[in-house]
Amino acid sequence: MDRRERLAGRREALGFTQESFAREIGVELSTVGRWERGTQAPQPWMRPKIAKALKVSADELAALLSGEALRSADPVDASNALGPEIAEHVRQSQAEWLRVRRAAGARGRELAELAAWLYPVSKRAPGGHVLAGPGWLLDTPVELDSVRLNLSEVERPVSKLEPVDHVLPLTDRGARYVGYSRAVRDLVRPRLLENRLSYRLLEVSQSDGLELTFGTTTFFEVFDIKECLAHEFKAAWLASGGSVPDWSALPLRSTIGDPFDPARMLMSPGISTLTIRKDRRGEHRFMMHQRDGRAVADGGGMCTVMPSGEFQPSSLAAVDVHNDFSLWRNIMREYSEEFLGNPEHDGAGAGSIDYAEQEPFRSFEQAHADGRFRLWHYGLVMDALTLGASQRTVAVLDNEIFDRLFTGLVATNDEGHVVGEGGRTDMPFTSEAIDRLEPRLSASSLTLLRLAWRDRRLLLD
Repeated sequence: MDRRERLAGRREALGFTQESFAREIGVELSTVGRWERGTQAPQPWMRPKIAKALKVSADELAALLSGEALRSADPVDASNALGPEIAEHVRQSQAEWLRVRRAAGARGRELAELAAWLYPVSKRAPGGHVLAGPGWLLDTPVELDSVRLNLSEVERPVSKLEPVDHVLPLTDRGARYVGYSRAVRDLVRPRLLENRLSYRLLEVSQSDGLELTFGTTTFFEVFDIKECLAHEFKAAWLASGGSVPDWSALPLRSTIGDPFDPARMLMSPGISTLTIRKDRRGEHRFMMHQRDGRAVADGGGMCTVMPSGEFQPSSLAAVDVHNDFSLWRNIMREYSEEFLGNPEHDGAGAGSIDYAEQEPFRSFEQAHADGRFRLWHYGLVMDALTLGASQRTVAVLDNEIFDRLFTGLVATNDEGHVVGEGGRTDMPFTSEAIDRLEPRLSASSLTLLRLAWRDRRLLLD
């Protein structure tokens, strides 16, 4: 039996890896492989679930399995022989999509801060650079270990974001892309773009200290929503001549309504940590990172605090989903990757991570237990352009501990390079340095730096 290329193509067009698709429909990874290789066909009772996941009818699924052609509207099965008029229409569609995505100002903080003007002052964090929902941002940071996490097994559906045709280009086959991540993969081609399981925010509470409840989602599910919203705003901003667009030009954003409601807005808040090297003489320093637009799918060219990463387990294995459900463990993995240049902890190893014995985690744990690697949590903020949520944290390390833990500090990593001053790989933690860096900082990183400077006596005590 021939390989089922159309079935695999449809899965990829929707942003699924074989692993994530297997998880979506509740089968083993090897089963999906056999289906796509054509060595086995899905049982009849499985087909409705497969069709639902692939967003096709029963007849269309049968066509995918048999290798027959689908209707021309399907993005993975449009005609291979496009006429010159259709080919030119495709070229113009893709060129316009790239023009909007790469628009001047689209990579800086300008658009994020303009988008914040759409929302009332009560929904903006101090400084107005980012948004913050009710109970999201703390008046005073709390120690990271005091933040309570809950992992819910209950599935929580979220309203589908549509229509999205106006923010998606045409494929080379003349049909509309089915997802923003697929268009980015094909037309932008960043070095790093992988669909991974992520923790999904379900609830934020401050009734008795900061408490966060999560479920699970995937990186692409959240990425597609954020990037569609950003693209819509950029297009409307360009059409308005650089002004804040009217809500009537933002149908996707209008559909969401309250962006802080997890039932309406799918959120997976990554963790960004401001790292401060505490000096006994008061000459404190902090770390900054400039993201490489050729490597990453979003935020290219901007300076951010480091380390920063998605809040996600190291693999799809159930033991890792629970073992890695920890802010501290997530932060440790990011230090290992961004500061020490270690390969990404993506579950490709032989087993789960042993945080108590495996280096560098063992040394991180010891320094933390000794009170010389302290961490604080400020709560959450939301980027107004993408409506992407993130957690804001601060790490303060004694200079001796910093130098010992990060002896192998790398100047560049997979996502960009470290920004330093005076031949160093860090910046002075001063008001002047923050002011000078401000034009290069992402909105959320600027907000965190301003908050940390305001609370410097508490953090550095």
